[in-house]
Amino acid sequence: MTFNKSGIINIIPNNNFDSIKTCEVLTQKLESKGFTIPKEYDANAELNICIGGDGAFLRAVHNNYFSSIPYVGINTGHLGFFQEILPEKIDSFIDNYINDAYFIEEIFLVEANVCTKTDCINLLGINEIVIKGIESKVVHLEVFIDDNHLEKFSGDGLIVSTPVGSTAYNYSSAGCIVYPTLKTLQLTPLSPISSKAYRSLLNSAIIPGDMTIKIKPEYLYENSILIINDGVQNKYDDIVEVSFNMSKTTIFRLVFDKDMYWNNLKSKFL
Repeated sequence: MTFNKSGIINIIPNNNFDSIKTCEVLTQKLESKGFTIPKEYDANAELNICIGGDGAFLRAVHNNYFSSIPYVGINTGHLGFFQEILPEKIDSFIDNYINDAYFIEEIFLVEANVCTKTDCINLLGINEIVIKGIESKVVHLEVFIDDNHLEKFSGDGLIVSTPVGSTAYNYSSAGCIVYPTLKTLQLTPLSPISSKAYRSLLNSAIIPGDMTIKIKPEYLYENSILIINDGVQNKYDDIVEVSFNMSKTTIFRLVFDKDMYWNNLKSKFL
């Protein structure tokens, strides 16, 4: 896959001290190599560099409307699962980039269509989109896969995660780890209730990417749920149905080490 080589690179830091200092150093080094670093986001750029932690990466993608310009991350945060490059490795990153010593990974997104009694709202998520009860209330949700009834879920809520999001909230909730290039969604229960009165699946389910997950709250809970998109809470009144699909929109990330995913799993989680 080929991308525009305009010589323009967007640098998108968060506001902490280490990120700002790294941004200054990176800007000087890239400009010395002939690249242009705009003051504001430029839609004609050839690369987006996010500086910070995983939250900075997610915000950069959302704030720039899921741009098709490839992303790469410099980690000045904590976990840094999206952020492959360490600040002390900037010189080798620039050399590898100039010499095309990288490959491009396509990141699949989850799309939710939140329908109320009066409107439908479309959301895109990188890691996950979650349905939860307000103030940790138990919710009761009817779950369908391609219009086949799966369960009447009772519990704190449900996570619908992407492959890259499988190591985020999903992993913390005992969901499965899914390799990023697999075209799947994952449905993971949050504190499911399993008793004589309620029967919910206790483990996550891997759903093929061409299938639709449809969730309908019981009418008593239409105003008692939150939709949380990559950590950002949204409240909508009178929700009657939320459907989830793997989006046709994708984003792209530069990867410099083919073994980075497995190294990340070991270094971050073990």
